Amino acid sequence: MRKFKKSKMALLPMVLFLMVSFATAHKFYVSVTNINYSEDDAAFQITSRIFIDDLDKLLKERYGIEAKLATPNESKVADEYIEKYFRTKFLVELDGEPANYTFLGKRYDTDVVICYLEISNVNLSETKTMSVQNEILTDLFDEQKNIVHVKWKENKKSFVLIRENNKGMLNL
Repeated sequence: MRKFKKSKMALLPMVLFLMVSFATAHKFYVSVTNINYSEDDAAFQITSRIFIDDLDKLLKERYGIEAKLATPNESKVADEYIEKYFRTKFLVELDGEPANYTFLGKRYDTDVVICYLEISNVNLSETKTMSVQNEILTDLFDEQKNIVHVKWKENKKSFVLIRENNKGMLNL
């Protein structure tokens, strides 16, 4: 038994090396957006989680700004450009009409930026359909996947959006 434990311990560094090598060799591109209906606020509250380095790269390539997100030298116009980008790449329609949302801001969590949005004054008893178009980072990364989770009342619906299929629709 003791010999078995020693041989497992000898393999541990190699296994860790392979795991780290594989993780750095294959980067994945994904964002996760949660859309939750708050009955108390009569609003859809939206959080979108995006990798900081991907968004930083996008802001540089698309707008030519060195955002330096999540650093002491973060650009003072970073929020302005993030909101501008969201307005062109993230769209919600309620009953076929574009829904106006407010960009409330962002915060950082380890290697992710969490953006907060809100669609206010939504009467869910009168709203029948919702569509979500999420093209965040698909213009920069071919492999980008945008996962969207929608919760309202007792219902949940999720979909994965990609460049070729960037819109999800649901009945409320």
